[in-house]
Amino acid sequence: MMKLAALAALMGSAAAFAPAQTGKASTQLRAFEDELGAQPPLGFFDPFGMLSGDCTQERFDRLRYVEIKHGRIAQLAFLGNIITRAGVHLPGNIDYAGDSFDSFPNGWAAISGPDAIPGAG
Repeated sequence: MMKLAALAALMGSAAAFAPAQTGKASTQLRAFEDELGAQPPLGFFDPFGMLSGDCTQERFDRLRYVEIKHGRIAQLAFLGNIITRAGVHLPGNIDYAGDSFDSFPNGWAAISGPDAIPGAG
């Protein structure tokens, strides 16, 4: 009886790693299955349904361009945060009063706090 229970547990755990059987849905989005970046197991992945109605090649190309642009901006923002936290600041003054860039704290403390950048300029 114990061997049977162990065998059942072993087969159950092996089934967890087996590939799931999914049926292919036939939608208009199949036109983009061969685009760069569409790869198994997801294929063309559109989680928000941005191409569910008007799915032309022109709209697809526009959304891809915007996604790449926003990704690059996010990467630059992250890099700017890391560099500023490391203590590297721009040379010169941030305003005409003579406050230098490195006289203000890093991160959220530069927006709110006792040494924050003045909001009124």
